[in-house]
Amino acid sequence: MITASAKKKENIAEYLLYMWQIEDLIRANDLDIDKIQANIIDHYTNLTDAQRKEMREWYESLIDMMRREDVVKSGHLQINKNVILALEDLHRRLMADPKYATYNAQFYATLPYIVEIRAKAGDNKKDEIESCFDALYGMLLLRLQGKEVSEETLKAMQQISKYLAVLSHYYKKDFNNELFNDN
Repeated sequence: MITASAKKKENIAEYLLYMWQIEDLIRANDLDIDKIQANIIDHYTNLTDAQRKEMREWYESLIDMMRREDVVKSGHLQINKNVILALEDLHRRLMADPKYATYNAQFYATLPYIVEIRAKAGDNKKDEIESCFDALYGMLLLRLQGKEVSEETLKAMQQISKYLAVLSHYYKKDFNNELFNDN
């Protein structure tokens, strides 16, 4: 909603992780708008009635999309998959352009962690970018559950976060047509 659109404009990585969390919150509430109203929306005490109505409608539209796209139990909405596809496309363009050597260096610093993540995924391998998001989201879930995280994992997550921050920065520049201009 308001938070999601603000995040999407400012930091695409934060937006995507936020939207994955929203998908899980909807699932945790059995795709029931009344439960979402009671467990989520009503806890925003600073909202006007109009804002509450808008938030409820936003959740209702996401529930409808999740049902239509058959991601009720797991998976991600197409709008979120499209973000990954856009980031993967940008990644390929940045890697191919020698002007972005700093980006390339960040990616190659992160690559050993990506390889490790993909090795652990078994048959469920995903592209590099989605693997990074899976790892960060997994870390978020571990923290929410209060679980201990090894020093090694923290180091990996710091590098992945740093890399995705750089990619997000370039995404924003590309979105504003400030990236691949030869002007």
